[in-house]
Amino acid sequence: MLALYGLYELSRGFVVGDAAEARRHALDVVAIERWPHVLLEADVQHAARLIPGLEGLLGVAYLTLHLSVTIAVLLWFHQRRPAAFPLVRTALLVASGLSLVGFLAFPTAPPRLAGIGVVDTVSDAHVNLNSGLVSSLYNPYAAVPSMHIGYALIVAASVFWYSRGALVRVLAPLYPPFVFLVVVATGNHFLLDAAAGALVAALAMTAAALLTVQAASAGTPYRATMRS
Repeated sequence: MLALYGLYELSRGFVVGDAAEARRHALDVVAIERWPHVLLEADVQHAARLIPGLEGLLGVAYLTLHLSVTIAVLLWFHQRRPAAFPLVRTALLVASGLSLVGFLAFPTAPPRLAGIGVVDTVSDAHVNLNSGLVSSLYNPYAAVPSMHIGYALIVAASVFWYSRGALVRVLAPLYPPFVFLVVVATGNHFLLDAAAGALVAALAMTAAALLTVQAASAGTPYRATMRS
């Protein structure tokens, strides 16, 4: 899984869309969001910056949660819920594949690069999304779909369904909204990006369920059984 995710990140980094085209697509997203009056990215960022310490917390969360939480949940499923592990693993892989198609077909600049009054709150003296090693592996124009949201929904739904702990099942649904706040307040995704990420997650979970059932009926040792 780590090797495959590394390949996904490298592939995404190598496929950097044309900057001008990506900005045009970002303005298309802006126009779509203006029509129903949901262009709220700048307002969300401004509100977050009013709370002392929140901006830094969200920046750290943007850099760390996407990978660390996903790996931790996969390890937990592998060790504690092995029957469900293939379903979660396959959903994440399918989501990654679908997202790469989106990055290729519709390269889009994030709000912080779209010139709409949203700034980059993540980059500082220690980490810079726009230069150095991070930028060499990071495609700034891979905003649609938001896989921070896609992964968060897959992880949260899986943990909620298969966990037996009451506290965990209460906290799991809170994870995607927090990730949504993180990606919007840091200037890295539009609301439409998040909606596209949610759609990818739904398609990936559906495909993974069908593939898992098909594999089980063919006699493979794993079966994604429902939690009793």
